[in-house]
Amino acid sequence: MPSPLRRLSRGRTLALLLAASPFAIATAQAQSTNLEEISVVAEGGGAGAASPPPPANQAAAPTPLDRPVGEIVTSVGREGVIDNRPATTVADILRNSPGVTVRQGNGPRDVVVSIRGNNARATGVSRNMVVLEDGFPVTQADGASRFDLVDPRAYSRIDVFRGPQSAYFGNFATGGALNFVTRRGSEINGVEIGSDAGSNGYLNNYAAFGGVSGPFEYSLFTSDTRGNGFIEHNSFNTQTINFLGTYTPEPEDRFTLKIINNEVFTLLPARSSLNQFAINPFQRGCLTAATAAPGCTTFNLLLNGRNGATVPVTATEGAFMRGDRRTIIGGRWEHDFDAFTTWRTQLVFDDRSINQPFYTSSSRGDFPGLNFLTDVTRRGDLFGLPATGYVALAFNTLDSHQLTYNRMPYFGPRLGALTADLDATQSNFGGRARLELQLSDQWTAVAGISAENTTITGRNITYAYPTVGGITSTRATIDRSFLNVAPELSLLYRLDEAWQFRGRVAAGYATPSVSNLAVTSAGVPGNNSGLQTQENLGFDLGTDWTPLPGVKFSLTGFYEFFRNELVTQSPGAGLLSYTFNAPASEHRGIELGADWAFAPGWRATAAYTFDDQVYTNYTEQLSAGGLTRRFDRAGNHIPGVPANQLLARIGYDQPTGPLAGLGGYVETVFQDGFYLDNANLLRAPGYAIVNLNLHYTTELTGYAKRLNLFFEVRNIFDRTYIASAQNLADTISGATGLQNGANVLANTTGSVFAGAPRNFIGGMKLSF
Repeated sequence: MPSPLRRLSRGRTLALLLAASPFAIATAQAQSTNLEEISVVAEGGGAGAASPPPPANQAAAPTPLDRPVGEIVTSVGREGVIDNRPATTVADILRNSPGVTVRQGNGPRDVVVSIRGNNARATGVSRNMVVLEDGFPVTQADGASRFDLVDPRAYSRIDVFRGPQSAYFGNFATGGALNFVTRRGSEINGVEIGSDAGSNGYLNNYAAFGGVSGPFEYSLFTSDTRGNGFIEHNSFNTQTINFLGTYTPEPEDRFTLKIINNEVFTLLPARSSLNQFAINPFQRGCLTAATAAPGCTTFNLLLNGRNGATVPVTATEGAFMRGDRRTIIGGRWEHDFDAFTTWRTQLVFDDRSINQPFYTSSSRGDFPGLNFLTDVTRRGDLFGLPATGYVALAFNTLDSHQLTYNRMPYFGPRLGALTADLDATQSNFGGRARLELQLSDQWTAVAGISAENTTITGRNITYAYPTVGGITSTRATIDRSFLNVAPELSLLYRLDEAWQFRGRVAAGYATPSVSNLAVTSAGVPGNNSGLQTQENLGFDLGTDWTPLPGVKFSLTGFYEFFRNELVTQSPGAGLLSYTFNAPASEHRGIELGADWAFAPGWRATAAYTFDDQVYTNYTEQLSAGGLTRRFDRAGNHIPGVPANQLLARIGYDQPTGPLAGLGGYVETVFQDGFYLDNANLLRAPGYAIVNLNLHYTTELTGYAKRLNLFFEVRNIFDRTYIASAQNLADTISGATGLQNGANVLANTTGSVFAGAPRNFIGGMKLSF
């Protein structure tokens, strides 16, 4: 039976689509002489919604992503975050936004990002959010996003959309969305070259080129990053190219080309158990299993790659690694029908190629996809009130062909027998509509809706190799279809120049992906096609206070109700993580952002999140031997989600005199502990680390224009902490049926990556 949310949504879909249609606005506008344009301030102080068409000399129009009214958005710019620090990963930027949690993934820049804890349980691919770059999607049709291709030096800002966003972004946006905005050619206006170097052989050489020439504007960023890593068997190198070009032959027509290419090669260390982390967090002395130091993690690989005897190996002996490539090519055409109506059409080709022989299996595959979007934005009047209407049609598809092999020990990343052959297609097709209506000088209302159909078809063939007899194979057919609807309503009240109040209710949905459907609860390839769509309904109340220039506070409270939440966990060391539906859960919390320039040259910044997530209806079934037991998890905390996290920074920059441009800051990054299992038996400890930054910027004369120098000491007090921990499956005794205790979980390997010890990193950037 459809949920009440779905029945309500579908019953009002047609009415909202018609109300939000730009053509409805055009009809009303024809009866009115008031053609005012809207200018509303959104959360975080950025421009709100309807932006006028660009002037003739502007290379591209503002997109509908540029801070729409009613969304809970934080924009993190370059100042103090990218310009004057060696930002090594996207984590250094996104920690500045309330509501964001970051974890170390399987690679140097493979940061797992979650918004409001909606992906905090993952340790590889980021899900439950939509990620874009300059308005071009970099989330594929299966909901997967990776941040290997993101070099922070390339960006002007990152917009963080918090809360359910499916009405605006479609499938997978249950947690929110990220929009990376690269630096425009006019912002670079020349050439910048830079180099960052630091502990453990870290080196990043990068360059940016940009400018404007007549109707052309271009920016090109390229970097080469490499290092030895601070954990044994973790050296890496990755190369990135990022291009954005626009061509404006006429003021009413704009063409944009986007190209991203990233190659990553990294050795992968072993994820340890919690007890091994306590003994040997950085896996020192783990060259071979025979001579391994205490606390080293080993994995059992089949000697012949098929069946029978196994041998323990360390990460070095197993030659665990990743060698992946990501290529994205997108094009967009924007056309202004008149001063108030803009039509955009864009097409993106996105290919992800993987070679991942790590732990007990190896995945090889290619994932080419297409993403098409066409939309119309209309600015004008609706029933005599200033309004902006937006409608869009979107289609994306992904072909997945992935082979999974057993791993064999020694002599490089050797592959054993083929264990699974997955060939499937996932497609999403739907429409979205949105209306922003200025009710008065103080009140603005927003209504939006999306409806989308998702289809997943294909097959997964698994192979077994019994010690007696030949090869056996099992074919699982995948044929699933999901229809989802998500509405959104929000209301903003601008009391005066200092105070803004906002309320929002919105729904989100995230369908299972092909990979979710192809791994069983035993952690092996198979049929898991019973998964349902994850749905959430979220309520937000917040206020923004800007009493003085340089003083800004933002407070948001949220309460989200989930149905069939997609939760991923590991069934044990070396096995594949699997996904299941938790029937009902609740996420509630508070987000606080503060920025205070309290004296000349002084600035304090804070981003705090309280996030409490609990199961309200979930019974977990566990089996061992011939015994099966069921355990009620209602009231338990959802594992992987820290309740409290904080970034606090205070700094000073000399504004005048001979030392102008010299500055520095101290920051602390705090994260609460979190549970690792559904029974809440085992808890990963929290941490607080302190970083120190010194920097100097000066304008130059002659050929060079500007010099930036910076140096950081990270983790000054050399705290040992957990940067990533994969959730673990609870187990029962095969003899008694009783649930095993925390001591068993604490010895389960395949979970923990340590965070970086004290390290030093510095760099320079020269602009011409």
